[in-house]
This record gives sequence, structure tokens and C-alpha cells, in this order.
Amino acid sequence: MGEAYSELMRQIKSGKFVFTGELEPVKTTNLHEVIEGAKILKGHVVAANITDNPTAFGYMNALVPSYMIQKEAGVEAVYQMTTRDRNRLALISDVLAAGALGIKNILALTGDHTTVGDTPQAKPVFDLDSATFVYMLRKMMDEGVDLNNNEIENPPKFNIGIAAAPNADPLEPEILKIERKVKIGVDFIQTQCVYSIEQAKNFLDAASHLKTPILLGLAPFKSLGMMKWMVQYVPGVEVPEEIQNRIRKAKERGGKEAIFEENVEIFSQMIREIRKTTNVAGIHMMAIGFERIVPKIIERSRLKS
Repeated sequence: MGEAYSELMRQIKSGKFVFTGELEPVKTTNLHEVIEGAKILKGHVVAANITDNPTAFGYMNALVPSYMIQKEAGVEAVYQMTTRDRNRLALISDVLAAGALGIKNILALTGDHTTVGDTPQAKPVFDLDSATFVYMLRKMMDEGVDLNNNEIENPPKFNIGIAAAPNADPLEPEILKIERKVKIGVDFIQTQCVYSIEQAKNFLDAASHLKTPILLGLAPFKSLGMMKWMVQYVPGVEVPEEIQNRIRKAKERGGKEAIFEENVEIFSQMIREIRKTTNVAGIHMMAIGFERIVPKIIERSRLKS
């Protein structure tokens, strides 16, 4: 682990079990919902990710919301940046702007292909991938130069994160990809969502030699429909039958509020189990548009089972 520039990294380095959240600016010029979401998360998460054109949907650039949640809600941002939409010139520009705006965490992502998004005709860039982007960030921070060794005045300082897919099958190529980035210089890893404790443990075991803090991704189910969609369409995501049954029964028992309560129980139990049986550094809570559940899950997870 390198130096801690952000509160997220300071808490990880101090050995505290951390929580991060996730917020999504959409196709709008109004940041009200993102800022309100950040206010709900405040005091419960140490930082919140701002997504960057997720699944290749054309949304508001993540840079401004990252700055605004820090300014208006007092929540530290993890500025997500994909290489799909920017060449190295644009990446340098946005990284320098992020440094000027006081952003301290960047999550380096390659990004889903444009064909899966809402503008499939868009030409993907992929001038760099996430590994070469991490390399560029390290050069900018550590040597004060860009990839062409052009000097940067007052270089920015960030803690760099990457994403991982604990659901990858086979897992070995995924671990090799992570390893490559860790060797270049990464401070933390946030994973995609996982629902099976067994799957989580397999991934954590396979990645333990990397000696890099991992925040395991959890995504509560906003509805029965969301769960069915995850099971049917998201590659590699395993939702154990027991969890599926609990959500189905909750829906029959009392609709939305019963599903909410069952989610709190399921995910707080998972967090307790993960804390007890692994050396994971924390949990990345992905509850976009469902921020109100995050404080409840975190509070419940801290109670003795």
C-alpha cells in the first residue's frame, strides 16, 4: 500500500473495516438526487463512487458530481473513469481537473463496450485499457510526467482503485488481470456484486497473495423483479436458492416493505459472516436509487447475531 491521500485510504491503512457507497448521475443536468443520495450515505460510508457512463449509457460526466458530493454533502468521492470513452489526451485532461477539484480517489476502469449501451453506434476509444491507465496515473503522480514524459506542474495525488469480478469463470484469468495492475501500483480493489458467500471466499482466497485491500461488492435487491433480472441476465452472478426464496416469500408476505426488511436481514448477515471469516478490508455497497437501505444494513451488521 502506498501513501494515503484520501480518508478512504487512511481508514483502510488504520485497519478499520470500511464501507463505500455508489451513486449514479443519469441523463440530466440536475444533481439533486445524487446529492440527496450522498447525504443519506454520509456518516455510514467513508466514500461514495460516482459511476462513469455505466454499461455504456450516456450520462453526466462523473467529474462534476464527484466534486459536488464533496462540496455539498461532505462525502468523499471515488471518481470512476473508463478508458472506453476517452483517449489518453482526454484522460490526462480529466485527471488534472480532478486534481484541481480536490478529488483524492480514482477508480480506473476499462468500461463495457458501447454496443451494450443506449448509443450502440458510438465508436469506442480504448486508446488505453485500465492497466495502462493505472500506469499513466502512476507516472503522473510519482514522476510528475505524462506517458510521453511531458512535465506536469504541481502533479496530482490520488489513491488508485481498480475493479474485480469475483464471479468470473474461470477465475484464473481475472486474477492475472488484477495482478498485472497491482504490480503497476494500486491502492485498493472494489469488486462487482456477489451474493454467494462461497463465491466470495473463493475469490478472496485466490486474490490473497496480492496483499491489496479488497472491498467486496454487495447490491441489495430493490424488488423481486431486480432479483429475477440479476439471476437471468447478469453473467456469473450466483444468487443462492435460499436467498431467492427469502425474497420471494417476503414479497408474498408484505410487498415492498417486507422485501426491504428481508434485504436488511440478508445483507447484514452476509457482512457479519464475511467480517468473521475473511480478511476483507470492507464492503462496497451498490444500492443506486436505494440509498436509504444502506444505513440500515450497516447498522444491523454491527449488531451481534
